[in-house]
Amino acid sequence: MKTKLALIASVSAFFLMLPQNGGAQTRKAATFTITGDAGETPIVVVNGKSYVEIEALTRLTKGTLSFKGNQTILTLPSSGSEVLAPARAPAPAPAPAQAQASEPVAKKGLSTAFIQVGIEEMSLIREWRAAIVNGVENNSPVAEDWISAHQRAAEKNLALASAAVATDDDRGALPLLSAELSNMQKLSELYLAMRKQDAFISTDSFHNTPLEDQILNCAQGFVSMTESHEFQDQAACH
Repeated sequence: MKTKLALIASVSAFFLMLPQNGGAQTRKAATFTITGDAGETPIVVVNGKSYVEIEALTRLTKGTLSFKGNQTILTLPSSGSEVLAPARAPAPAPAPAQAQASEPVAKKGLSTAFIQVGIEEMSLIREWRAAIVNGVENNSPVAEDWISAHQRAAEKNLALASAAVATDDDRGALPLLSAELSNMQKLSELYLAMRKQDAFISTDSFHNTPLEDQILNCAQGFVSMTESHEFQDQAACH
């Protein structure tokens, strides 16, 4: 779309060539340019006033001249109108709702880091349980110091799992690890109590406790949950 700049004859003398006037003193003082255009045209100073040829101004602005009655009309192209247009105000800051929309969306599913630490926790508990079960079945006492060291390792790893929580699914699965560790501690305490009472522990009396099956089923449920990367509550863990 083009922009028209109408120059009424009475005020257009700034751009028009001076009429021939023998009494006027004229001199070339400098050049006139428009920002963004490589061209230029001389400025003529007469009696302290500066003038530019309207034809030269038309060329610099890449416009066109037309005449209507006592008006000289300079038509500027759209690019020219952008040069002469006033500066626009800066865009307003985004509304709170727009700012919130740019916030990252919470991730879903079990995170990779949590799964890795969770599987490590289940491995520590499995090794801990296997040592006690083998000790009962083979009548080979497991040292209390070994049990304490394994318990500390499992507690440390559970703290790492808590630090790895990054999603809602991670937060839902963390109590399952805590419950598994708690059940394993109860089984250890049962074993140590039975060992103090008798030198020989009957496998039947030890295996009659539901803790063993609960620990195994909880571990199996947790592993299957990590395969789908989605939290599913495991009743066996509680």
